[in-house]
Amino acid sequence: MNKAASQKGVSLLGGLVILAVLGFVASTAFKVLPHYFDYWSMKKIIESVSTDKAQQIDSVQAFYTHVRNGMQVNNINDLDLEKALTVTLDDDVFAAHLQYEQREPLVGNLDLVVKFDHEFSVRKP
Repeated sequence: MNKAASQKGVSLLGGLVILAVLGFVASTAFKVLPHYFDYWSMKKIIESVSTDKAQQIDSVQAFYTHVRNGMQVNNINDLDLEKALTVTLDDDVFAAHLQYEQREPLVGNLDLVVKFDHEFSVRKP
């Protein structure tokens, strides 16, 4: 007679299911997290325009050059800056809108899609 209290642990099949679920979650995280790291780097690059006293950023073209240089330093290669970032200059304030999406294949014809949309108001240095 087996008592419920004497049966402990996970069966082999249960352990394999847990490992498969953990593997799927880890695989998904490893595909999505680099895009979030790139997005956070882009936010820092754009926000650093107002604090960068060394460069003379006084035009929209200089703004794009600053962001492009920051992307090169941070090794952000899979983002088309002209499509993702729109910048306008009103008085002494840059209005920048960063909006783009990234896709990663997941399984077969299923893709993971991450969308980023952020507006910045950055003062000229």
